[in-house]
Amino acid sequence: LVDRVEHERAEDRHTRPDEAQVGTHVGVEVDVEPGDGAVLLGGHHEVLDLVPGVVRGEHALAAGLGPLDRLAQLLREQHAEHLLGQDADLAAEAMITRALTRAFPSALIVGEEAVGQNPPLLDKIVSAPLAFILDPIDGTSNFAHGLSTFGMILAVTRFGKPAFGVIYDPVNDDWVIGDDFAPPRFERSSGISRPLGVSIGKPLADLTGYVPLGNFPTALRPRIAATLPGFGKVNSLRCSAHEYRTLAQGHADFMLSGTLQPWDHAAGALICAQAGAHVEMLSGGPYDATLRSGHLLVAPDKTTWNNLRKVFAFLADD
Repeated sequence: LVDRVEHERAEDRHTRPDEAQVGTHVGVEVDVEPGDGAVLLGGHHEVLDLVPGVVRGEHALAAGLGPLDRLAQLLREQHAEHLLGQDADLAAEAMITRALTRAFPSALIVGEEAVGQNPPLLDKIVSAPLAFILDPIDGTSNFAHGLSTFGMILAVTRFGKPAFGVIYDPVNDDWVIGDDFAPPRFERSSGISRPLGVSIGKPLADLTGYVPLGNFPTALRPRIAATLPGFGKVNSLRCSAHEYRTLAQGHADFMLSGTLQPWDHAAGALICAQAGAHVEMLSGGPYDATLRSGHLLVAPDKTTWNNLRKVFAFLADD
């Protein structure tokens, strides 16, 4: 698989010599200025070459999402939905990690499954000039239960600061993508590409958003739940990938995080911010992938963010 992807990338470079040259420094430790997410990734071509060959096609196969008979066979073999999701996560992460390692040998690769086996990996993000943070199947429970609300999240950080993100929907074969240099976009394998933009601010009673009640401490859930009738509509997709995609396209207004796993938020926070959202920790200050506690609040603008912050202020010190 990796050899085939690299062969395709090599052939593509022959047709894009000027673009390929931009990325020739990637894979070695270089000192770049903040705000150069595009430079870190050679204008993204190294990563985007992996998206069609690895993340899109073979990601689905590794996750057991190929032909329906293959999926049915996996279900019969596993006998347990959680095992199917776990095995799919492991297979997809191992494949994508290997491909990224071959393409970017000096980069730090931080996958959700790898962190489960080696928690100190998280501590390396802060000192890594180039780190890939990966959730191969975000929304694993949805996937395991036969729901299509799952996706792949890949973020790139520079010393913990998000510099690039892509959130891929393998069912619809489309993705949202952005960096810290240019406006983010929605793209589809058919060639469709359009700019992203968040919704406009509105009164609290008209807002729609995501609050994953089950991700908060049990003692806080009644108080959080009591705030929800004050909004137009609040739910949870149990999938950060699709929640951030929905926010970035302006189809929902806000999101409050219950936890701060970097594979859930690094890509989406950057994409939404570049799409015009106000992205800030509830306690104040910018988000970065090294944070382990607190709650991230995303809103369409600063005014709406401030109004939401007043509602959830009791969580600021949690």
